[in-house]
Amino acid sequence: MPALISHPPPPHVVGPATKRATRPSKKLPQSLIESAKLTKKELWDAEKHLAFQHPSKILSMKEIGLEGHGISPNACSEPFPLFSEEAIKQMRAEIFSETVLDKCQYASTFNANMVRGMGHELAPFTYDAWHSPETLAKISQVAGVEVVPAFDFDIANINISVSDDKNAEISIGENKLRDGADNDNLSSVAWHYDSFPFVCVVMMSDCTGMVGGETAVRKPNGEVIKVRGPSTVWYCCYPSRTIHRAPGSQGPRRPRAHHHGHLLRPKSPFIRDESVLTGVRGISNLDELYHQYTEYRLEILEERLRAKSKEERKLALAKKKYDIPAMRHFLQEQRAFIDSMLTELVEVEDD
Repeated sequence: MPALISHPPPPHVVGPATKRATRPSKKLPQSLIESAKLTKKELWDAEKHLAFQHPSKILSMKEIGLEGHGISPNACSEPFPLFSEEAIKQMRAEIFSETVLDKCQYASTFNANMVRGMGHELAPFTYDAWHSPETLAKISQVAGVEVVPAFDFDIANINISVSDDKNAEISIGENKLRDGADNDNLSSVAWHYDSFPFVCVVMMSDCTGMVGGETAVRKPNGEVIKVRGPSTVWYCCYPSRTIHRAPGSQGPRRPRAHHHGHLLRPKSPFIRDESVLTGVRGISNLDELYHQYTEYRLEILEERLRAKSKEERKLALAKKKYDIPAMRHFLQEQRAFIDSMLTELVEVEDD
């Protein structure tokens, strides 16, 4: 059995103050729904809808001061094409359909309006796009490790922001900022660590004329570096090990949808899985979330135990001396894995 790849412990994730699934208080512009109706539905076709070009630059974990952390030597990428314009139209048609908006809208103290948990039934094109072997192969190239969607509920987490007039307040968590302020301080999403090893961002809107929108990454020494944000149909990849934020942008008034193909984890069961539910528990259907989290984690445990059993069988047949320290280390790792599940699978109580 391959040894688990060990790393420094992951950072502490602070999630939104929202404890239970909450619907947004403001309705989205009707124009979004009407435009979604105009798109003729298609099936996902990798040859037609994938438009991948390798990014011009990939920052390493060493370059941002986190060498040895995380599950990959790669940190974050420059934006690059991933999906075609037609693919984006298909996804927008699903995201802004009346059925999806009725069932899948959420709000939190981090984001005022999100669409999550669409699944295959409500968004078959989007689901198939992110489960496509061709898509995952390209993303894995950039991530530096083979990755898969964490689980179905978090395939496509869409953060939607709608610009108001120039004097409008923009509320981010407990911070209220006004347009016209220093754009470095204007953030559409507050400083945070993500709950899963990799986050993928695809811009779903036309950003022509908009200023700002870079993702800011804070290094351990406090220095902030900016990674150019994705344009329409372009994708960026960020690791959960970095503390980062998505600064706001200024420009023409229009709704903008950031499509997060969102939560990815290592495919190999022998790579440490640092996924937590802190950032998603309060913005999810808990029954679906807990079922899917439990299923994939138990599958990882099953694969590890099966591989270890096979290894032990071979050692016994070869009359090898029993390695007590190695077995104890393996069991301690699995106990830590189960303990982490116990930490995440909690009853949610209102204050």
